Amino acid sequence: MRAYELVFIVQPELDEAALQGVIEKVKGWITEAGGTISKVDLWGKRRLAYPIRKRHEGHYVLFEMQMPPAYSAELERNLRYFEPVMRFLIVNRA
Repeated sequence: MRAYELVFIVQPELDEAALQGVIEKVKGWITEAGGTISKVDLWGKRRLAYPIRKRHEGHYVLFEMQMPPAYSAELERNLRYFEPVMRFLIVNRA
């Protein structure tokens, strides 16, 4: 198990219930792979530095987690094709 940080930006049109649904889905992917999440930090809706998909704002979410290194590629694939997530970044905290 390695320590990672995941930051992702979710579409700004989503209400609180839909945002929580997106967060729970990402949590589910990590825990199904045998990972653990130590911290979830909601940064709230913020203005983007540049437009992404013609949007100027987004909900920022930070996860501090531990997961098997082999799962990072699959998590990236899941996030890439998950429509509400506009951008994401996974960083190894070693």
